[in-house]
Amino acid sequence: MIDARLDLKRRARLGMVEAVWGEHKTAEQIIAILKRFAAGDELGLVTRVAPEKADAVLAALPAVVVHDDARCLTLGELPALPPGPPPVAVLSGGSSDRSVVAEATLALRCHGIAVDPLMDVGVAGLHRLLDQLPRLESAAVLIACAGMEGALPTVLAGLVPQPIIGVPVSVGYGVSAGGRTALDGMLASCAPGLTVVNIDNGYGAAMAALRMLRGR
Repeated sequence: MIDARLDLKRRARLGMVEAVWGEHKTAEQIIAILKRFAAGDELGLVTRVAPEKADAVLAALPAVVVHDDARCLTLGELPALPPGPPPVAVLSGGSSDRSVVAEATLALRCHGIAVDPLMDVGVAGLHRLLDQLPRLESAAVLIACAGMEGALPTVLAGLVPQPIIGVPVSVGYGVSAGGRTALDGMLASCAPGLTVVNIDNGYGAAMAALRMLRGR
């Protein structure tokens, strides 16, 4: 195994836990990296881990927690959540966006940030979103995950004043092109101030929200 150069001082420098991309690493590589996180008394977060790979890691490290919906692993105790309304709401156009919502939620949870998840509020039934607007008032930052044409963040940005982070999701027929249509639609949004991250990048959206919260 190539010796990974881990950023164990990222929390001290940026206030962020280092996340390990698991999709293109072997189970053996992930196990070795998590052992180094544990030795450094640092929380380990691994994203994009397939179920069979997660099982292999868990067999070697029984203390690992498998977060199936998020396709992630953690090793170490998650910080306690403060009382009060969650400062971040994560919305999704449909339940097919669930894994991206779960990844963003877990990434924030690793930093002691509570999340209010709102599923199935896509623009195909706009009344579903409008009914939830009062619920969003207490959130400081909103993350909106959407596939297909990716209209949810634009609609949301025209209705509420909070910072909004759009996450294009790789869900949709034909010309949806694995999330590229949603990405292009969000980047071309007429709603001013909309922030957009890469396709399926729930972790990146969570870290953008974290920076916004700490910059207030």
